Amino acid sequence: MSRRSSANDFVSADLVTVASLCDVVVTTGSFPLLSGVNLTLENGKAYVITGPNGAGKTTLLRLLAGLEVPSRGSGTVLGLNICSAERRELRRHVGWLGHETSFYPDLSSTENLLFAARTTGADGDFIPSALERVGLGHRAQVPLKSLSAGQQRRVSLAWLLVRRPQLWLLDEPYASLDEEGRDLISQLITVAQSSGATVVLTSHGALPAETNASSIVMVGGRIVENAS
Repeated sequence: MSRRSSANDFVSADLVTVASLCDVVVTTGSFPLLSGVNLTLENGKAYVITGPNGAGKTTLLRLLAGLEVPSRGSGTVLGLNICSAERRELRRHVGWLGHETSFYPDLSSTENLLFAARTTGADGDFIPSALERVGLGHRAQVPLKSLSAGQQRRVSLAWLLVRRPQLWLLDEPYASLDEEGRDLISQLITVAQSSGATVVLTSHGALPAETNASSIVMVGGRIVENAS
């Protein structure tokens, strides 16, 4: 039986620079969400983007995911031009964790992940172990609508483990989580890095001490500090 492809199969093992942005501007109407952003992300590293509300953190993540179109500037992510139609292909090869899930509330966690795997070509054999890894093995057959918001977010994390993307984009992953949930996020970031993936997350506050991530600070749509 042939093995199904994963997101990692798409990315060259020799890819050192996962993302490169040059003077990127993103606007909504005439209002700039990002203003002249320059950024390089290296393979296998973790980055945390901090800054006040409205700084452009989520917009930058969406840009890296191929969900925003630059008004000016240039850039590539996973070797794809984000200023062209190639960015549509990019969406299939990054892992995104936002504040809302796109799963079906009447289906169980297992059913949702199986459906997602079939539509994307991911290997569904990893689903049981992924749900166990995020602490939902005992609730794998429960309808999603019966799970708490935190548990539903864990289903999204399980999907990232199944997909094994080369680039993980996590928007406020520690928000509203208890200590156990925060520990789980930190462990999964370590797992992602150990597999050679790059992780980019946003945060309003300090990260757990065990999260080893380079700091990027944004204010007013600009990167004002980059310790990477």
